Amino acid sequence: MTTDKKSIKVRIFGSEYPLRGESEDFTRKVATYVDEMINTIHAKLPEQPTLTVAVLSALNITEDLFKEREKVRSMTALIDGELGKVTHYLDNALRDV
Repeated sequence: MTTDKKSIKVRIFGSEYPLRGESEDFTRKVATYVDEMINTIHAKLPEQPTLTVAVLSALNITEDLFKEREKVRSMTALIDGELGKVTHYLDNALRDV
């Protein structure tokens, strides 16, 4: 099995990192998101060591991820409920035909 992952260089918090990903555009978007989060945290807490800024950024990014996962769960439950209603309605309509 071969992969065509291209190595790209991204800059995060002033340092350059070579990354590989399935999509160069997606990899750049992820790196940009991380860089923006780190810079936001650093701007709020400039006296904190780099490691602390990185950990706080990771926590914020993880919080964003968990919130999005919860949104997906909620939407999935809502859609499942609506599909159940439609299925029930169609079953009743077909029974009456």
